Amino acid sequence: MLNKATRRSPVTALLGPRQCGKTTLAKIFGEGKKATYFDLESQVDARRLDNPEFVLSSLQGLVVIDEIQTMPSLFNVLRVLVDRPDNKKRFLILGSASPDIIRNVSESLAGRVEFVELSGFDLNEAGAEAWQKLWLRGGFPRSYLARTDSDSSAWREGFVRTFLERDIPQLGITIPSAAMRRFWTMLAHYHGQIWNASELSRSMGLSDKTVRSYLDILSGTFMVRQLQPWHENIGKRQVKAPKIYLRDSGILHLLLGLIDFNALLAHPRIGASWEGFAIEQVLTAVKAMDVFFWATHSGASVDLLFHHKGRRYGVEAEFNEAPTANRSMRTAINDLSLEKLWIIYPGKHSHPIDKKIILLSLKDVSKIVREIL
Repeated sequence: MLNKATRRSPVTALLGPRQCGKTTLAKIFGEGKKATYFDLESQVDARRLDNPEFVLSSLQGLVVIDEIQTMPSLFNVLRVLVDRPDNKKRFLILGSASPDIIRNVSESLAGRVEFVELSGFDLNEAGAEAWQKLWLRGGFPRSYLARTDSDSSAWREGFVRTFLERDIPQLGITIPSAAMRRFWTMLAHYHGQIWNASELSRSMGLSDKTVRSYLDILSGTFMVRQLQPWHENIGKRQVKAPKIYLRDSGILHLLLGLIDFNALLAHPRIGASWEGFAIEQVLTAVKAMDVFFWATHSGASVDLLFHHKGRRYGVEAEFNEAPTANRSMRTAINDLSLEKLWIIYPGKHSHPIDKKIILLSLKDVSKIVREIL
């Protein structure tokens, strides 16, 4: 993917949360190439770029700039450099924040940059048989690879503290870390539910606008996914607010106080946790650009809706050893004209329930890609 992106565009932005493996991937990608690497969290490298236009213009080949969100002034410099007629360099910039919360990035590099998003380990990388460990610990490499569940939990606790106390302030955002930690923990209990700003603002004693800004920060730093609602002209009242998920199941479980798998199995939010985990695995597999959920006020819903080559597909996540098709699923198929609907469950066997509904083991999520091609 990086090979194609760097050939197509003068600037490739590799984005994802901190500690998800962006730096490791960039260094592997640069092996065997004429590459220059800058880590803007290193004071030495930051000083090397005191005169960025002069320094960067003298380089050739691949130029990798890590944690570029800490120096947003570089985006204008990159625009100047890539617009020069004699430019042959390719820039690979790594960031832990989306363009939405880095000032001027979209405007500065419009038409010059291709975005590639990286998350932590997924089921394909961890191995299908390791799904319980991946679900409990999440996909951050150091969390997943920790010696014990307790070590994994300790790493995630340190990650959350560092994220709140150092990473957010580096973006120029001044929010008390205790307030953001409290909000993040409350979101963990709302994981998989419809966003309700008024309810959360009352609980925290803040304005709707303030809690919305907190949500946008966590979304822009790849900690939270806001799954937007799909609207269809079907004569039914439909939900119009997004659903909220913590993108990494390990961080969700830390904030819920779940250290081992037995604690997870006994928790009342296990179904919501499974839903978010399954959705992330599907999204990693299908790489769909536009994804939604759909729900009506009468109770019909589909957890995930995506489009491919003009056709619509649905996904439901059920933490149940023997889920069955229900009225809600059939309503979604009829009202949305779904080509197929998959039910992702923790069992071992995958098989069709009827013509359009397929029971799919989590380990077989990659089959969705083959089905839609």
